[in-house]
Order: sequence, then structure tokens, then C-alpha cells
Amino acid sequence: AGAAQAKADLQQHLAAFESARAERRLAEQDAQDTVLRAPVAGVVGKRHVRAGQYVVPGQPLLAVVPVAQAYVVANYKETQLARMRPGQPVQVQVDSFPGQAFEGHVASFSPASGNVFALLPSDNATGNFTKIVQRFAVRILLDLPVNGPQILPGMSVVTTVDTRTPEPADAR
Repeated sequence: AGAAQAKADLQQHLAAFESARAERRLAEQDAQDTVLRAPVAGVVGKRHVRAGQYVVPGQPLLAVVPVAQAYVVANYKETQLARMRPGQPVQVQVDSFPGQAFEGHVASFSPASGNVFALLPSDNATGNFTKIVQRFAVRILLDLPVNGPQILPGMSVVTTVDTRTPEPADAR
């Protein structure tokens, strides 16, 4: 009877131990859920919440501006995209730095026009068909030197994509 009681006590203590271990894992997970991780390295551009404020899932908390990789989002007409390809060289002129051209390359294209993602997309169903040329966002990564001028979000730029196909080297 004493051995059976000892075995039952041992099982009870093991169950209590596993329960405590599970509670610790849940507490660790809860602590991890309080940590905010930015999707990219950068600096906080705008803070939407303050300490002590309650938040809900999906609520924007901070606007993070990436600093490691500067890029430009240029909106090109759909008729200008025919010969554009990722990797093509781009010349970028920033209004804040007149006379200075920056180099970059086409990184990616938006999967849909800006109108598709608009909060209030236009509806041109009037009975008469009017063709409206759409614009597509093209992401251009800048090849900036680390100690070069700081290009900031919202600056006005003019981009020129070199869509010429590379000519084959002369065979000699």
C-alpha cells in the first residue's frame, strides 16, 4: 500500500511539474507577444501610439523608414511598361539635389494598377467607353554610396529607365 501511495504521489508531482512547465511556456510566449519587431531596419518616421495606450490587432503603430536600402516608387503609365524588366538601369534625378544624378535599377513591378489598391477606386461605367491609361508602381532600388546624400521619403524625383536591350559584344 505504501509503494502504491508513493507511486501515486510521484505521478501527482510529475503532473504538477508538467503543468508548471506549460504555464512557464505560456508566460514566455505572452512576453514574446509584447515585443514589436519591425519588418525592416530603419528609423521611426511617425509614431501613432503612445506608452500605456491600448492597441488592437491590425492597428498601425509606427511608420518605419528603411535606411539600409533606399528606393523610389515611380508610377509609370501602363503603355510605358512594355519593355521594362527587373534589373534594368535607372537614372534618378532628385529635386533636392539639382544637377546630381543617382544610379539605380528596376527591382519589381506592382501586381496591379494603383486604381485597384485605391481606397475609393474610380468607376468609369458611364455607358460610353472612355479608355483611361492606368499607372503601375515600379520599385527602383538606388545604388547609393553609404556616405552619399540622404534621400528621404516624399522627395520629388524624375526617373529614366534604360530599356534598350544590351548589344552583343563585337565578335573579333
